[in-house]
Amino acid sequence: MSKSRNAAKAEWAVRITALRRHLGISQSDLGKRLNASAMAVSRWERGTQEPPANVYIQLGNITGDPECWYFWGRAGLHSQDLMRVLPAVRTRLRKDRLPNLQLVEAGVHRMPRNRKNRLVAIPVLPVVAATHGGKGDPADALDQACPETILAAPSQWCPNPAYTSCLRVRGRSMMPVLHDGYIIVVDTSQTNRLKLYGHIIVASQKEQGLIVSRLQRFDGTEVLMPENREYDSLALSTSGFQIVGKILWWIGRAN
Repeated sequence: MSKSRNAAKAEWAVRITALRRHLGISQSDLGKRLNASAMAVSRWERGTQEPPANVYIQLGNITGDPECWYFWGRAGLHSQDLMRVLPAVRTRLRKDRLPNLQLVEAGVHRMPRNRKNRLVAIPVLPVVAATHGGKGDPADALDQACPETILAAPSQWCPNPAYTSCLRVRGRSMMPVLHDGYIIVVDTSQTNRLKLYGHIIVASQKEQGLIVSRLQRFDGTEVLMPENREYDSLALSTSGFQIVGKILWWIGRAN
């Protein structure tokens, strides 16, 4: 019976338990390091309550590379967080442990031969995906545009690197989640609608080009919904939009 309960535990609960046991400390000791109670740690490990983002960041700092990327990813790190944690990672990594870049070419859909490298170089394309009410670049620009620069990211953040690239957001209908000018990382291999409900995606339509929105389903109708409710939603089927890919994460530039 206990085995079936453990199997049903959330991955984050299992990883927190494994980290504490690896450190050889009690729930009370881990709680002190995280400024939390032993009861809170117990709830996390049992999977009855997920830790807040600030705790995930601290867990990532405690565990070190490469496990830190999982906890930081659970925290939903944005650019301001990354700028705080990446210098610490660089100083912690010894020279003989520095990862090589796993290069990805925009528009070339092939898997890299070496999957052991920890970093992926993601092409940043001069391509714009608009939010609701705007007009983005055509979908074929994803395969035709030459990268203007690259971003390096942990391989865990890019499950399908040969299908991953960066675009820029134009418009304000996805605020406060996505702001005008943000860089979004899109995985074009993830187009299964059943797995994308509730997620932010990039879709395309002949007249409006690439658009950023959140895919939802209500009473059998698939809808593209803006975060800003002052803008109108769009029915996916009647508006002629096609799914281009899932947005994995994004980066905002400080003013």
